[in-house]
Amino acid sequence: MKPLCGAALLLLLLCAAVSAQNSCVCEKNKRVTNCRLQPDGLCRCEAIGSGVTVDCNTLTSKCLLMKAEVMGSKSGRREKPKDAFEDTDGLYDPDCENSGAFKAKQCNGSTCWCVNTAGVRRTDKHDSDLKCNQLVRTMWIIIEMKHAERDAPLNAESLKKFFTDTITSRYQLNGRYIASVLYENPYITIDLKQNSSAKSFGDVDIADVAYYFEKDVKGQSIFHNDPGLNVSIDNQPVKLEKTVVYYVDEIAPEFSMKSLTPGLIAVIVVIVIAVVAAIVVLVSSSKAAKQNGTGTIWEVTAYMFVLMKSLPL
Repeated sequence: MKPLCGAALLLLLLCAAVSAQNSCVCEKNKRVTNCRLQPDGLCRCEAIGSGVTVDCNTLTSKCLLMKAEVMGSKSGRREKPKDAFEDTDGLYDPDCENSGAFKAKQCNGSTCWCVNTAGVRRTDKHDSDLKCNQLVRTMWIIIEMKHAERDAPLNAESLKKFFTDTITSRYQLNGRYIASVLYENPYITIDLKQNSSAKSFGDVDIADVAYYFEKDVKGQSIFHNDPGLNVSIDNQPVKLEKTVVYYVDEIAPEFSMKSLTPGLIAVIVVIVIAVVAAIVVLVSSSKAAKQNGTGTIWEVTAYMFVLMKSLPL
């Protein structure tokens, strides 16, 4: 009996050793599980939350990353962002295609909306009957950063080289998609442009790059055992105080008046009221002018002109 137990133990140890040899670490994404080293030498893992196999040799799609962040680990614990404060549309549990792309229609219960290829809402929120005919391509992403106050401005050429080299090496984006890196002290603006016709098979998507970049500068790096991006220009550390990402789609977004800012709505209301009031005054004065034979109508016209010039357009 003892020889059998010893053989079983030896077999278990052998299996464990083989399993350890086949295991690997996904350097490009820490939100994965069941990582296995493939015969071709590549590390492939299952994305948490979706189970989709991801290639650890390249960036994981933003849709799968967001889903993994919402789902957290298999134990049910959710990874809480360090900032604690989130944009209401910034993080949601997305529906992803098997390819890792966002589905055009996203829902939270019975509330649905349409998104672009970056997963950003581009319509008002509706009920589940909403139709999203296509996944609209985000062709231009603008990353705007503001650095902390400095005694002297940064060198624009050195800054451009740092971010260009970082984006092409760290995030594996083809340099032809970096349209510009602009420095206007204290603002740094990076333009990434990649339309449908320009993107080649296998190219990293600019939406994925922007998501990785934004997490990096916030100290929430998706890379394994990586504290995030250390911005250093000419051996001088640069502290970024604020980062905002803007999206431009190939087709304009479809927001209704409900989505306009309160300030703009107030301006429109003031204009409408002023025009209606002026028309009432004009009609009344026109009648009075006809009765009295005076030039009141011209005075009212002049009044309307002055009123329109004073409106906050």
